[in-house]
Amino acid sequence: MIRLVVDASVAVKWFLRDSDEEKDVVPALDLLIGVGKNSIELIQPPHWMAEVTAVLSRLQPDLADEAIDLLDAMEIPTTEDGNLYKLASHLAAELNHHLFDTLYHALAIQEKATLVTADHRYYRKSKQHGSICMLVDFEFEPARSYS
Repeated sequence: MIRLVVDASVAVKWFLRDSDEEKDVVPALDLLIGVGKNSIELIQPPHWMAEVTAVLSRLQPDLADEAIDLLDAMEIPTTEDGNLYKLASHLAAELNHHLFDTLYHALAIQEKATLVTADHRYYRKSKQHGSICMLVDFEFEPARSYS
């Protein structure tokens, strides 16, 4: 089983799949199918649902309630401890980047997982720390069914 952390830039694609403005929806849906088939284990930092909800509330407010219900039903475990916040804080200072983004990455590093992101800017700044890949580079081939 593959152990992953996904940031909001990936998770929102699960709900905005019909948007012409969202790129790389297919690999995001492949990842979600892998979660549903128990081929991928997701772990998330404590703020992930709040961040996904914030983005959806801004871009597609009519989807927010349904998205919250679906994300909550997935029962994705979250991890929160002082060491996670310390590592995220160090990454944020070193990379001059927002703590909410570095929390995803710190969790991946701490839990020996991989952060999958669609955030090119963060990826470029942080790839030297490892435990991160771009969504478009993530390879997972489920049997596709996106209806």
